Amino acid sequence: MESKPTERMSRKRILTIIGIMVGIVAALSIMLYLMVISLTNRSTSNQMGLENALHYSYFSEKAPNGMKLHVLKTKPAYVTLEAIHNNVTLSEKVGINGGFFYNDQLLSIGVVNSLPVNGEIGAYGAGSENVKYARGTLVWDGAADALSVQVVSLASQVKVKDHTRFWAQGGISMSLGHDEQWIDQATAENAPFPTDDRLRSAAAYDHNGVLYLIVSETKGTLAAFREAIVEAIGDGQLVDGVFLDGDGSSQLLSKEASIPGDNRPVVQMMRIVK
Repeated sequence: MESKPTERMSRKRILTIIGIMVGIVAALSIMLYLMVISLTNRSTSNQMGLENALHYSYFSEKAPNGMKLHVLKTKPAYVTLEAIHNNVTLSEKVGINGGFFYNDQLLSIGVVNSLPVNGEIGAYGAGSENVKYARGTLVWDGAADALSVQVVSLASQVKVKDHTRFWAQGGISMSLGHDEQWIDQATAENAPFPTDDRLRSAAAYDHNGVLYLIVSETKGTLAAFREAIVEAIGDGQLVDGVFLDGDGSSQLLSKEASIPGDNRPVVQMMRIVK
């Protein structure tokens, strides 16, 4: 007995649907394969770009209090400040996150050779001031090749020998060597969320003028982070430093490590360029 036309059409429709589904699956498989290849190539390309000779060393330390720190050790002459408006790990630039920000506005001092890194001189959020508060600002005086922490509100208040050869990174004073006063100073500078367990970042220097760019892998309070740095970094030779933006903004990129925080973009980073 011959099949009815409706039955033949039904089988034909089923075969057509199956063919379409197989085609879709095949197309998706090809697209997935191409995406994997693209990401692999991009990762390889990024890694090759980061392998250019730069004057830094990377290491990680677990402090006695349990906080794990990732560190880029370098000289301040090899560092600059740069606006990136991206996650540090996507920037293809070696370094760590910088100062505090809101949307696209930089709320911490970020100045290189008297020029703000995030806009025109005098523009709000350009990096010419520590907005609202006088705060600890890490300053490299290029003429003297010396680091210091200066508590200032405006970049114009920074004291250096040559205002065409310096950088200044705003943050919160760590007050290393002043263990009894550091909490009061950090409070006066309105350190955000000091008692919360959060990811943290900082920049500190030792008696030899070596700069340590530090990002925590472990969450902790500001006090725990400071304690971890004092106990695990610099062999007891640290002079001073500043806390930088933290939590999801705590980010680091080098050829040895990639720490994205919570994947948010940041406005500005401390970048190793030499």
